[in-house]
Amino acid sequence: MNIKSLLLGSAAALIAVSGARAADAVVVAEPEPAEYVKICDVYGAGYFYIPGTETCLRIGGYVRYDIGVGDHGTNDGVNNVPDHMGDGSHDTYYKQARFTLKTWTGQETELGTLKTYTETRFNFGNNTGDYTSGLNTNWQGHNKGTSLNFAWIQLGGLRVGKDESAFDTFIGYAGNVIQDTIVPYGGFDTNVVQYYFDAGNGFSAVVSLEEGYGAYSIDSYVPHVVGGVKWTQGWGAITGVVAYDSNYEEVSGKVRLDVNVSNELSLFIMGGYGADNNIGDSPTTGFAGGRAMYKQWGGNWAVWGGGTYKFNEKTSFNAQVSYDDWKNLGIAANIAYDVVPGFTVTAEVDYQNVGSDDLAKGWFGADKKSNVGGILRFQRSF
Repeated sequence: MNIKSLLLGSAAALIAVSGARAADAVVVAEPEPAEYVKICDVYGAGYFYIPGTETCLRIGGYVRYDIGVGDHGTNDGVNNVPDHMGDGSHDTYYKQARFTLKTWTGQETELGTLKTYTETRFNFGNNTGDYTSGLNTNWQGHNKGTSLNFAWIQLGGLRVGKDESAFDTFIGYAGNVIQDTIVPYGGFDTNVVQYYFDAGNGFSAVVSLEEGYGAYSIDSYVPHVVGGVKWTQGWGAITGVVAYDSNYEEVSGKVRLDVNVSNELSLFIMGGYGADNNIGDSPTTGFAGGRAMYKQWGGNWAVWGGGTYKFNEKTSFNAQVSYDDWKNLGIAANIAYDVVPGFTVTAEVDYQNVGSDDLAKGWFGADKKSNVGGILRFQRSF
């Protein structure tokens, strides 16, 4: 064998081996194009399409920190029941932190818009839930732990799930103060089956079948029933709601007038009335003369009034005065300042004068007739 033949044979062998290895090589596939999140502007700012679906999703919430002083409490956001921020043993500041997570979804269907809303709150405070004196005693101890405040589904005008009562949501809450329930204006937490009507020209209505909560839950197969009508125009709105408490077979109602006086000033006044028999046992004392699901104020009637004045884009003044048939008086006023977009600091002062009736003192759990306190709130909303 000559050298030329040897070289040709070696080259042929190398080509054969290389071909065999090439056949066994792993071929890396080209990466598929990524599906980026698309903005959904149908339902407002902040929504985006869930990839691969026609459902629009929005995620939001807030982080809040409250510092309270004096004979004071802060609304715990569970059943919207105000609660004392201290436990009666801490002669110091009362503090509470909260993280709230909210979700919204929307999708167009052949039966109308399909929507959901959820809100979950995680709380921590230095209150043990004892019966303590002063502004807005906490008799439920909800300032710690987690609460599911909203979880409902709505298709067109039909809504089902966990909500707050239409007796409060449809007519509106009592002002932009932190302590808006020094004189309570209605029960809140409930499971609902509701239907909303939009008649156009500013007219709307609602019918709501409700279960209530805790001691206010229905005690038969007959639900609580709430109905309301509203007329909204550029100058403001007129709203009325009526609630039937199936436990006591009694009716309560509220009417409200909202007026947009100017771009800076808005005012409201709201009145409530409930029958004598529409009164349950007090959750704090056990004696007759407490509240029912809807008539939460003392006695037959109550009134709330207040407003908001915007000094500029960053600063606003909010105030509310409330009074009921048991001579309970509540006054709340605050200054809210937007440090930067999404971060607000609010300083509030509150006053409560407990009525002369022992039933009123028993309900509020107040050792003193007059109570004064303040709250400094820091809130980052997103």
